[in-house]
Amino acid sequence: MVKVLIKRVVPKSEANKMITLFKQMHILAVNQDGYISAETYNNLNDPDEFLVISTWQSADAWFRWFANPDRLEIQQKIDAFLGKPTSYAVYNYGYSK
Repeated sequence: MVKVLIKRVVPKSEANKMITLFKQMHILAVNQDGYISAETYNNLNDPDEFLVISTWQSADAWFRWFANPDRLEIQQKIDAFLGKPTSYAVYNYGYSK
């Protein structure tokens, strides 16, 4: 199992415009093989910063989703709108070498 931390800075004044894209992304992700869940958090010290913690059955499942052309299309729109790329970090569960 892997957890993927996805960080985006969304100016509060523009958040409503992003909701549609985020919903589209979530609908696609839910239907991907290996998807388990996702949670979205808002930084209390920086209200413009959002963190999504996505859980996948394997790194392979995540990387297949990451390369999915439909995901890429939506992600390009998000990054263009925000003016900078989304940040990703992929973590294995537990200790491993």
